[in-house]
Amino acid sequence: MRGSRNKLSEEVICALLRDFREHGQKAIAKVRREQPGVYLRVLALLCPREHQVQHSNPLKDLTDEQLEAMIEYIETSLAAQAGGPVKVIEGTTTAPPALEPPKPKNRLMLQVDTAVGPRERMPRKVPSPPDG
Repeated sequence: MRGSRNKLSEEVICALLRDFREHGQKAIAKVRREQPGVYLRVLALLCPREHQVQHSNPLKDLTDEQLEAMIEYIETSLAAQAGGPVKVIEGTTTAPPALEPPKPKNRLMLQVDTAVGPRERMPRKVPSPPDG
């Protein structure tokens, strides 16, 4: 019988689909509660085994003219949203000034810091009151 195997497979899949539509959510919830290991295994089987990530930089392939046209388009769009011409601010960044370590609160700590070098101190732990 030619094609009988495909017909059987099709009928089994259709029967499973009808059953899943009727009882699937309840069955999944029951497995999740009663057999979390099986639930996680099924989830893992549904995830693709290999996921290839390809890095691309579409801007890298553009010509200077295309980039300039894109910049002009963006500036025009921003100007339309703002209701006027876009102001471009040019400048340079500078590093913030180096911060000095905080000064110790007493002379003993000053001596320790001088001998060993400054170090970060942890705040004191305040014991919590007993529950009563």
